[in-house]
Amino acid sequence: MPQITVIIPAYNEALSIGKVVAGIPRELVQQVIVVDNNSTDSTGQVATQAGATVVWEPRQGYGQACLTGIAHALNQVPPPDIILFMDGDFSDYPEEIPLVLHPLLTQGYDLVIGSRALGQREPGSMTIPQIFGNWLATTLLRSLYNARFTDLGPFRAISTQALCQLNMQDRTYGWTVEMQLKAAQQNIRYTEVPVTYRKRIGVSKISGTVKGVVLAGYKILWTIGKHYRRK
Repeated sequence: MPQITVIIPAYNEALSIGKVVAGIPRELVQQVIVVDNNSTDSTGQVATQAGATVVWEPRQGYGQACLTGIAHALNQVPPPDIILFMDGDFSDYPEEIPLVLHPLLTQGYDLVIGSRALGQREPGSMTIPQIFGNWLATTLLRSLYNARFTDLGPFRAISTQALCQLNMQDRTYGWTVEMQLKAAQQNIRYTEVPVTYRKRIGVSKISGTVKGVVLAGYKILWTIGKHYRRK
């Protein structure tokens, strides 16, 4: 049985993180790592009580939190064979983890994206700027990298070998698109599966503010362009 670790970057998700951790199928997952990304609420305490390993990361940024979680996971004995990422706001369905893992476990894929675009979305779970931004980014990935994605969703699983090969660097909003464009560049076997998506608990730090939407959109487009120029 492959060793599977779930990494959840979390910033002020005390209202939701316990539900996320409790919903993860532990018959498949050996370890749940919650990276408390400098929260000012009780996110870490709630996650610990729910059974997660909590790692503190004071340097804020989605990518930074993911990198810290990866470093912690790789220091375990044995290290995981597969790492799955999901958000801590309860918008993803933890019970769908087996759906995301299935292509890695049975079909030889190295990267699986849980696509909200292909699945069912609760009305209002994604804002119009989010929907448009996903469409624009995936269209650019297809045009510039011949990468066939429909979403930049955070719910994703990747083999540890492929993840190390990608040499992830982004520490902020460009994390998800960096992984996908590098996978296309390096001919890593990837696919998507439909996932269900609901309204998050609490207010989004990105889509919940105009500043967050603008900064995230700019960083995603900048990341796509930066790697294309290198290509």
